[in-house]
Amino acid sequence: MKATAKDLRFHSKELLDTVNRGEEVVITYRGKPCAKLVPIKHEVAKSSGKNELFGIWKDYDETKDVEDYVRNLRKGRF
Repeated sequence: MKATAKDLRFHSKELLDTVNRGEEVVITYRGKPCAKLVPIKHEVAKSSGKNELFGIWKDYDETKDVEDYVRNLRKGRF
């Protein structure tokens, strides 16, 4: 389905309903395609349970003693 930028502005609910039904909506601006609304795949939307950033600082030597590290961060600059 195609929609204009004006349609997106004034009829966004209807366009989102169209996307929720599984259709793709191409948004045009001045007659040229500039964006596409696509439904989110449920596999991507669900969390896998494991955060990629968990444990990112585990091998950082300065944070072995967390209390000392935080205390040093909070010290004044002078």
